[in-house]
Amino acid sequence: MDSAHELLVELARRHAFADLGALAPRVLPDGEEIAAVCEFGQRLLSLDAEDFAAEARAVPPDLRRRARACHMPQTPREQPRGALASLRPAYGLLLEVIAVRWHRRELSPMMAAVHIAAEYLPLLAFEPVLGHAGDPVLWPEGLSAAGSRFGVIGDRDCDHTKAEQSAANRTLRVAVEPGEGWRAYFDRQHSQVAGALATCVAGCRNPCAAMDWVAPSAREDLAVRAKVALMFADTPLVRLRHAAPVGHGFGVPSPEEVLDAWHRSRAALDHNPVGHGATLDDDFPLPGLPSLFSAVAAAHVEPATLLDDIAAHLIARMS
Repeated sequence: MDSAHELLVELARRHAFADLGALAPRVLPDGEEIAAVCEFGQRLLSLDAEDFAAEARAVPPDLRRRARACHMPQTPREQPRGALASLRPAYGLLLEVIAVRWHRRELSPMMAAVHIAAEYLPLLAFEPVLGHAGDPVLWPEGLSAAGSRFGVIGDRDCDHTKAEQSAANRTLRVAVEPGEGWRAYFDRQHSQVAGALATCVAGCRNPCAAMDWVAPSAREDLAVRAKVALMFADTPLVRLRHAAPVGHGFGVPSPEEVLDAWHRSRAALDHNPVGHGATLDDDFPLPGLPSLFSAVAAAHVEPATLLDDIAAHLIARMS
């Protein structure tokens, strides 16, 4: 029994929630409750943001509350707004997941987490001026004011791609759609809206009135942070995942390849004070990544301890 208990504790320490959840009911008298907590932890580790708020009575309320802060609302009216109110808790969880996956040498899901962070990083940049994290229910009226080409499909003067134009058009009306349409939008188009907003403020060759709602005093700073967010999505680190589509027979990047790609990415980003954040040494497996996210967010963003705290709770329960 002692050796079995030690094995289960080690699985918890390694955040191996799926394995621990499968084994616990066979060994422990309260194994079903342990398995329920493990399912909760595995959803977080897998970044299953749709289900972070799923009922989990075996999980302490504080852990559930912190997970709900990263949850993506599944209807336009759902409360609280979770990751649509602020993306900072979600980016803390992303950083924690990246670190855990790195230490476990699970580089395919680690690169998937990096890719997700890149897709939504422009919304982290926009959060200080929006007052939320890109909630379609709360878009400023200025996005669709007279003279704005945001969401106008087929406008050749707009620098958005066809996919971005379609996503921008959809985001302005999805708040009145039923839950099914709302969820389909977030599955397929919300990340494109993030990139479209960044293009509007930081890279448009033919500016329209879409960004006139941003206070002039905040526009320059927002443009720099949004530009760095777009640059991050085009760094060697993020492109590394596109170059190795795992599951299609092309293999997984090695730790050395990841570190080399990040080294080149840091040099590519270091062209302004915001991008310079990537060059800082903040004791993270990809040094400078938390500092970069903080600079883009204009707020402190650090790795969460949610997975560690779930592991500690499991160990305490098993002891």
